[in-house]
Amino acid sequence: MKIGVIKEAEDNRVAIIPSSVKKLKSLGFECIVEQGAGSNAFFPDLAFKEEGASISDRTAVIKHSDILVSIHPLDLASYKLCKKDVLLVSMFAPFNDKDIEKELSELGLKALSLDMIPRSTLAQSMDVLSSMASVAGYKSILEASNILPRYIPMMITAAGSIKPARILILGAGVAGLQAIATAKRLGAIVEAFDTRSAAKEEVESLGAKFIEVEGAVEDKGAGGYGVEQSEDFIKRQRAEVQNRAMNADIIVTTAQVRGRKAPILVPKETVAKMKQGSVIVDLASSTGGNCELSKDKELINHNGVWILGNSNLAGKLPQDSSTLFSNNIFNLLKHIYAAEDKKLNPEDPIVQGALITMKND
Repeated sequence: MKIGVIKEAEDNRVAIIPSSVKKLKSLGFECIVEQGAGSNAFFPDLAFKEEGASISDRTAVIKHSDILVSIHPLDLASYKLCKKDVLLVSMFAPFNDKDIEKELSELGLKALSLDMIPRSTLAQSMDVLSSMASVAGYKSILEASNILPRYIPMMITAAGSIKPARILILGAGVAGLQAIATAKRLGAIVEAFDTRSAAKEEVESLGAKFIEVEGAVEDKGAGGYGVEQSEDFIKRQRAEVQNRAMNADIIVTTAQVRGRKAPILVPKETVAKMKQGSVIVDLASSTGGNCELSKDKELINHNGVWILGNSNLAGKLPQDSSTLFSNNIFNLLKHIYAAEDKKLNPEDPIVQGALITMKND
């Protein structure tokens, strides 16, 4: 069975790295890698060849693959070149792209969406959302520190003392917790907010202060995503965030609701009250943003406040991000093709949760 690895069009990461090629080969898979697929993540073609992969052009990889793996979905014209019995593995995001399931079904293709893998104990080692969120949370603090016109840690010098920066994290999921840990390592005073009461213990274990707003709706079945809140709660939440934001040097926002526009946690009125030179990093910008003024993939300055909208900060650390992503893919394929005949088990909970087309095939 041949696994095809595609070079990403607008991302420096690669879905499978050379060390995973070797492990996949031990399970009976062959890997065909598009020329230059890993070069932007510092995995040259030679490294893939040394581990047993073959290198080919894009069209050949697509046409000859039994499993076609990519981080981002390819265009439909490319998918039309696939074998009819191929399994497509990618971040199809069907909750956001309402047409993708229908389009792939019409082509008769079987597609497994990585962002639909159940966020369960069984699937932890396959959870690309958590892996990439962890990288993004770490990078968000480093990006903010590059923009912030002052130190993050407290500094005591002969010329005087500098107070530590205050950092506010909105959303204490995987990305938020990694942002907290990174900010604390750099010496910041950190506060964090989340609608889930269970996050309090995790936040405090990292040395940050947990901000509580009573009355939040919780849903343990939301797969790590936030859930829609009442208008009354949102009003009280915004008031509390504004009070904290006025003193914050950096705000990192991470809150997303699957299938819906990201909730506005930092309205323009709050930005207007923030200090000159302060920074907002919005990790939810691709789904509308938690900051009302965010622009996806842009850094803007609004009356002295810097606002960075970027939902793909994992792509800025392509080597380690690719390594983690590749490990997730290996664990996924090892699990779903565990049978000797290398056929998908329709009763498997991972397959049931992530397969978005030809579910009953």
